[in-house]
Amino acid sequence: MSLRSESTDRRSVASPASRLRLRVNPITDHVSESYDQLELDFTPSIFSSLEKHLPTNMLNASREDKLKYLTTILLDYLPPAARIRDQKHREYKRAILSNYQPLNKELYAMNPAAFFVPAFLKAISDNNENSFRSIVSEPFPGIFTFDMLQPHFCELLLSEIIRPNTLNKYGAVLDDFGLQAMLAKLMENFISPLSKVFFAELGGSTLDSHHGFIVEYGKDRDIDLGFHVDDAEVTLNVCLGKQFCGGELFFRGMRCDKHVHTESIPEEIFDYSHFTGQAVLHHGRHRHGARATTSGHRVNLVLWCRSSAFRELKRYKSDFSSWCGLCTRQKKEQQRKKIDTTSLDLFSREGEATA
Repeated sequence: MSLRSESTDRRSVASPASRLRLRVNPITDHVSESYDQLELDFTPSIFSSLEKHLPTNMLNASREDKLKYLTTILLDYLPPAARIRDQKHREYKRAILSNYQPLNKELYAMNPAAFFVPAFLKAISDNNENSFRSIVSEPFPGIFTFDMLQPHFCELLLSEIIRPNTLNKYGAVLDDFGLQAMLAKLMENFISPLSKVFFAELGGSTLDSHHGFIVEYGKDRDIDLGFHVDDAEVTLNVCLGKQFCGGELFFRGMRCDKHVHTESIPEEIFDYSHFTGQAVLHHGRHRHGARATTSGHRVNLVLWCRSSAFRELKRYKSDFSSWCGLCTRQKKEQQRKKIDTTSLDLFSREGEATA
């Protein structure tokens, strides 16, 4: 959609009565504006998503007017503490961008041939389940591994982000360094096709936002990463290097919010050793952590991929037995008890009939 003049349909924005209203049901065929390159108070994808809920008389307004309208609504629901936190983050981000000179400009544009290994590119180009399964291994249910990044790309990203005295010693949020557009393309064009096949029922078919960051492990940095779940429907974790020992990933079963702190059973326990350029793709609710890096320096690229549609559906769902390990066991136990009760009842009736 092209941008319109500043004077376009300002009457709808000026009306206090309509200022805080959105449509309940989105206009699914509406093509939203792009907000990626703007300095915003909220994640750009939020505006693109909410635009589909605008009143009809706002759909053809200028992008500036849509921003004002949607920002007013979002700020009205944002707690004061969150506003202060977001303001500090914006100031931090501006300080980075004003003092940060990109070292490798080719990182900021998506060049697939320079980024990815040929087998991964071919599978994405073929774009079907057979092509994906030809490059993917599933060493444990729900955990998919595959060769993804070229060594040269890993080296470029490391040299871009891991600079002395420019970052804290534990990593960096990549969006803060101007890489949000590149990461958005990575999710939309290369991770979403895979997640539509392997995580469709868990929101993988409707990914619409991301959070990308670098984590570092080793001397004078984090040694390990504790047991946790991610704020994501699908998580991509790629090892960038360097030389290191230890640092194995460990997984301990899928859990819904209700059961996230429950015990694991032996069948849910899985450890995995990462190597440079290799990707691990898993559901964000698959509980995991990283063991201690005993020597060297390990750096990982992590991309949390989120689905606003799946999160909205979860609000109205109470049964997660299709993917939560404990929900599944509880449901099977309930079914077993019902079968036992029914069998006992039938046996008793047969006994009474033959008596």
